[in-house]
Amino acid sequence: MKEEIGLSDSTMLSVEELTYAFDGKKSIFHSLSIDVRPGEFVSVIGPSGSGKSTLFKLITGLLEPDHGEIQIMGERTEQRLGKVGYMPQKDLLIPWKTVLENVVLPLEVRKESKHQKLAEIREWLSRFGLADYEKAYPHELSGGMRQRAAFLRTIMTGKDLLLLDEPFGALDSLTKRNMHSWLLGLWGELQKTVLFITHDLEEAILLSDRIYLLKDEGVHEMRVNLPRPRSSELIYQPEFMAMRKELEWLIHHES
Repeated sequence: MKEEIGLSDSTMLSVEELTYAFDGKKSIFHSLSIDVRPGEFVSVIGPSGSGKSTLFKLITGLLEPDHGEIQIMGERTEQRLGKVGYMPQKDLLIPWKTVLENVVLPLEVRKESKHQKLAEIREWLSRFGLADYEKAYPHELSGGMRQRAAFLRTIMTGKDLLLLDEPFGALDSLTKRNMHSWLLGLWGELQKTVLFITHDLEEAILLSDRIYLLKDEGVHEMRVNLPRPRSSELIYQPEFMAMRKELEWLIHHES
């Protein structure tokens, strides 16, 4: 069952004593350590400039740390490119390709036969509410549909660890709420591990098992002890509001 995943002692991602600075300037991170266990949904929050997107670039291998170690699935390797699925805030769908053609791009990159997996891909399109849009082009989709298509393309990378950089950040509040409900309903089927950047505190609490808050003086961890499955109505419950209050206090106060 999904809720049992994530209780394992194994580690999907381990970041230990990470230090990084741009061109010899003040360090963005100094001895930063975080971990993500298999099956977890972990959010990273923090003020602008706290290094959230830089952290993702370090994990994916687009940047190299000045000091520290990054392990993915227990492997100590400096070659991290292609080890995780990565979805930026902008969907980056190719405008001249259909939804189906965009979704199968990771298979083409790996030189796998998309024809052998069409039945599976169409099943995923249905789960993502895109079954009727496989021949549509990105400009014909709503913002929420575009993000779903981009998310499915990320899943099609076949990676167990997905890094999602504010995937719902550009959506209006109603569409974002609908995306939360959709993702919560789908989460049990995904069997993936997610590291998720957001500025939205309600989003972080609603979706996550744990939250890391990045601040100048270090990193704070908060556990979200709310049972799954969850629904978006949870945001009105007293325990949810108490967690939001605690998170706001941590953001605005020094450790």
